[in-house]
Amino acid sequence: MKNTLKLLTAVIIATVVGCGNSQQNSHENGKTNTTSNQTAVKKTDMISQKITPCLWVETTDAKAVADYYLSIFKDGKLKGHHKYTNPPEAGGGNFETAIIEIADMELSILAAGPFFKFNESVSLVINCKDQAEVDYYWNALTSNSGQESSCGWCKDKYGLSWQVVPVEYFDLINSDNPKVREKALKNTLTQKKIILSELK
Repeated sequence: MKNTLKLLTAVIIATVVGCGNSQQNSHENGKTNTTSNQTAVKKTDMISQKITPCLWVETTDAKAVADYYLSIFKDGKLKGHHKYTNPPEAGGGNFETAIIEIADMELSILAAGPFFKFNESVSLVINCKDQAEVDYYWNALTSNSGQESSCGWCKDKYGLSWQVVPVEYFDLINSDNPKVREKALKNTLTQKKIILSELK
């Protein structure tokens, strides 16, 4: 029962944080301040993304998760970090949330402990401009306890699945030339990281 209450509390908090209505302590830009209702309303005006993916990670340190992704996506930024304590009726315990923006996409991080695991049914696709960019993201995501899979799929250290794909790949597998399509698809099955030169 306590675990159920913790889950419900975390889900509710994640929803509220995503809307910018938190009244918990905010840790942004190294400062700690209490967010008022008035400030929270203003924050909702700043939300431009209609749908924000929320990643429930098994840790309770959202800042570490945010720092990890921001170390990979160099143009990213931390937009918010909040710490929470479950009420006694939910069994207590602490958890955190963070909002990051990477590659012009906002992600919400819910660091609420090991209740759920990621699997390949949901993945994020990185559309890479060339092989060098494929190599960079593949190496960054699979190092430090990440995991290689096949056909351009991999997992990062938190178990989130990614597809690291050069945009030219889609031209090959959708080519009007059946020989080009066949070679690209056939050779994809032999690869872990996609190596574009082997598909042409």
